[in-house]
Amino acid sequence: MDAAKRIQELQEQLQYHIYRYHVLDDPVISDDAYDALYRELQELEAAHPDLVSPDSPTQRIGGQIRAEFTAVQHPRPMLSLSNAFNPEELRAWRDRFLRLLPAEQPEPAYVVEPKIDGLTVVLHYVDGSFTLGATRGDGIRGEDITPNLRTVKALPLGIPVTGGAQAPARIVVRGEAYMPIDAFEDFNRQQAAAGKRTYANPRNTAAGSLRVLDTAITASRPLKLFCYQVIELEGGPELASQWQALDYLRELGFPVSNHNRRFVDFDELVTYCVEWEDVRETLNFEADGLVIKIDDFATQERLGAVGNAPRWATAYKYPAPEAVTRLNRIVVNVGRTGTLNPAAELEPVRIGGVTVSNATLHNADYVAERDIREGDMVVVKRAGEVIPQVLGPVLELRPEGTQPWHMPERCPSCGEPVQRPEGEVAYYCVNSACPAQLVRSVEHFVSRGAMDIEGFGIRQAELFVELGLLHDVADIYYLQQDQLLPLEGFAEKKVDNLLAAIQASKERGPTRLLAALGLQGVGITVSRALVDHYGSLSALAAASRADLEQIPGIGPKLAESVVDWFAREPNRRILQKLEEAGVRTEAEAVEPAGPQPLEGLTFVITGTLPAMSRDQAKAYIEAHGGKVTGSVSGNTDYLVAGERAGSKLTKAEKLGVAVIDEAALRRLVSSEQDG
Repeated sequence: MDAAKRIQELQEQLQYHIYRYHVLDDPVISDDAYDALYRELQELEAAHPDLVSPDSPTQRIGGQIRAEFTAVQHPRPMLSLSNAFNPEELRAWRDRFLRLLPAEQPEPAYVVEPKIDGLTVVLHYVDGSFTLGATRGDGIRGEDITPNLRTVKALPLGIPVTGGAQAPARIVVRGEAYMPIDAFEDFNRQQAAAGKRTYANPRNTAAGSLRVLDTAITASRPLKLFCYQVIELEGGPELASQWQALDYLRELGFPVSNHNRRFVDFDELVTYCVEWEDVRETLNFEADGLVIKIDDFATQERLGAVGNAPRWATAYKYPAPEAVTRLNRIVVNVGRTGTLNPAAELEPVRIGGVTVSNATLHNADYVAERDIREGDMVVVKRAGEVIPQVLGPVLELRPEGTQPWHMPERCPSCGEPVQRPEGEVAYYCVNSACPAQLVRSVEHFVSRGAMDIEGFGIRQAELFVELGLLHDVADIYYLQQDQLLPLEGFAEKKVDNLLAAIQASKERGPTRLLAALGLQGVGITVSRALVDHYGSLSALAAASRADLEQIPGIGPKLAESVVDWFAREPNRRILQKLEEAGVRTEAEAVEPAGPQPLEGLTFVITGTLPAMSRDQAKAYIEAHGGKVTGSVSGNTDYLVAGERAGSKLTKAEKLGVAVIDEAALRRLVSSEQDG
């Protein structure tokens, strides 16, 4: 047998055994037999390096140190979830979405899945080969961690893993990378024995392992994976429900949890959620709850999302673990909106696998009502399994001599008097020049999810504010080379790179800018909705509360927050300075050269077009007045289909949507213009 053929056979055999061991936990050969096959492949590849494939099992460990992660645009927003913490809240979620469905529509079925505590990953496959893997990031863009993910043995590099299924032309899958509890404990023991750093919990260890620059580190960590969502599919079967999608993922060889359940009776679902709290204690992975989804995709599409959460899904969360420790000191932090926030410095204590040394105390009233004092032994809870909070003191253990705590009369950052507006819980530092507020505002403004100014972080924010170079976030765009070169650590190349990054951020656009300005409740999803509606920040600034409330997903409180921000004179000055600095505050619009022939028409694009990429086709349609959406529905006028069109074509034919090719699209524009 020639070397090329034997190498291919060995690769296929080893991939199959990796799947049996790491995905099914059901190996069919011994470790010694696996090692023998692996060594044979290594020897053949060493003798024939030109035959080494990137997908070979021998290439799934080690790797080059990468300079940085590249941003990846997700095909669809990776939304968050609303939460329910008891059966009543779960029923309230159900009642809310049922009111939005037609009265004659039967109640939908539901799929329940474990809410795995790991790192969300988005996996891209083209013609059966793994081509790209990214983190969730900000939900719109993630970090390209493809080389790291290639080292995770539970991730199939090629699909289908076993026979019987056909690889789709393209599939994008969402999953969760995690570290099994027993593997985490073994890993920590090995670290301790080697005199190396140990880690606090499996979730953070898994996330950190995938976001390092050295893939050899990732390869050395015992990571696994569960997949649970088909984000995009072309050239595969038409999937009508989440349950079908899970079966399809399993058929292709993706690791899918065997704790998933489907319910047609909501009362049975609620009972299952309540009883599963005991089940999760027996699992070999951390799960902070269950995810409940409406099974039917058409109903999901009808319900849509509100803000950054789908209406058709929610998370059922379990009570967080608690512990008792000593509260050493109460400190006050100043937020970027001027709020004074008390926080507890604690004797470090482990809660739910995490070492906690700081916790929130919410506000002054919270501290006073519970009579929480410095020196108390206090009950600490991880709220939502993430943010620790002090629940209250253990009075039986209170030491003598403790004193009630009061909010300081002056800001701990700038020393100015603090105020508490009538009817509000919070205390405020109203000094708009307060360094603590400004530093945090600048830190948020330059962050990756906002204006994304590379090389600008909390240290630069603190330094520039301290030196008086920044009096508001707009001053970032007025920094000069001669101001920065004299500073320690700011060589000419570093200064030039920073100023270039600042200059580049001017073109981020009004959506990112609005999110960066830090209006209360206005993140990237809400920013996009507002900019899509008004087109510019100046138009948004003139909007009334009543106008804003007409936008889907914008409620009274959020509308009031937006109106209040633009009504403040200092904020209007910041906006003016940004515009004068050349920061783009208007959405880009293609000026029509004449009539818009596709105006009022909605298109969906699928498959590979002969002369245009999808982005080019989308731009072409929009330049002529049309609208492009991601999924076929009864509102779609045309499906533009190329080669290897998948389930979108099937759905279009089923709904009677007109199907055209690229040439017909051009004729449609031309004929309408001629007419």
